[in-house]
Amino acid sequence: MRIIHILNHVQEIGNGIVNVAVDLACLQAENGNDVAVISGGGEYEELLDKFGVKHYEIDQSRNPVNIIKAGVAYRHIVQEFQPDIVHAHMMTGIVLASILRLKNRYALISTVHNEFQRSSLLMGLADRVIAVSQAVQTSMVRRGIPENKLRVIRNGTLGSPRTRKISDYQPLNLQRPAIATVAGMYTRKGISELISAFEQIVPAFPEAHLYLVGNGPDREMFAAQAQATPVSNHIHFEGFQPEPQRYLLACDIFVLASHRDPCPLVLSEAREAGVAIVATEVDGIPEALDNGKAGILVPAKDSQALAGELVKLLSNPDTLQEWKYKAKQNLDWLNIARVHEETLAVYREVN
Repeated sequence: MRIIHILNHVQEIGNGIVNVAVDLACLQAENGNDVAVISGGGEYEELLDKFGVKHYEIDQSRNPVNIIKAGVAYRHIVQEFQPDIVHAHMMTGIVLASILRLKNRYALISTVHNEFQRSSLLMGLADRVIAVSQAVQTSMVRRGIPENKLRVIRNGTLGSPRTRKISDYQPLNLQRPAIATVAGMYTRKGISELISAFEQIVPAFPEAHLYLVGNGPDREMFAAQAQATPVSNHIHFEGFQPEPQRYLLACDIFVLASHRDPCPLVLSEAREAGVAIVATEVDGIPEALDNGKAGILVPAKDSQALAGELVKLLSNPDTLQEWKYKAKQNLDWLNIARVHEETLAVYREVN
């Protein structure tokens, strides 16, 4: 098949949408398909080239002049590449690919990553709409996307061409007991509740440290919150890290306190690293944790409940060890090879 993936950029900044698309493009090319990516560019261009994926750079910034230019460029690319499948991962891409396919006989696929965004309904313009979790599919049906268009392909990233084997990463020397999160610094990621929960537990565990790995627009707000606590010297803002596995391997507990999260890739990475996991019971998070078998689930926006589970784990080494063991069970389905095969099966339905 001749496949084009279209997304806003291919920057290495921890964006799960980009990571999923890059993984798929590389594996599809490796398996003998002709694959191209249209994006605004970024660090992953080199990896794409290594796998034989052609990259076309288009600035898709959302202003009228850029959109018109992007449309013209997109039409030229499609005429040159002649795709069988165009797979859109972001809103601008689905609009371009939908409007401009009138004279081009390709099938259009979309993936809904962040269904909580209002504009995610535009992904329904595709012939098939991939939902990254059962929770996302349920939400999209409720919002009006025909169920016969939707296919669930749960996210998985183990074995990604972007990363090495977990055994090849050297754990960092963190101050322990170490609690960590790897997440964008956004309010919806629950960073504020995590800081509050950590503040609550430090009196009982004065040696504990919290590592916040990631960047984002709300980082300064969280930093101000941390600075206002009496435990600010135990809270570390690490910024974006290209090898978060080094933190996952070194920490005792991984926390994902999201308010909304369709199916976060980081949970598969945390499970592979064998760290005890506490995460919120929202959207696709329970699915990524085998419905609570591989990690402890807590209500969202509840720092007291989160603090309570952290206390239980830190108070009992046997319980902590048990959850580390549970995290590493049943990892096969989290492999990117499974995502790749299921995605090709969706392509075959419409090609």
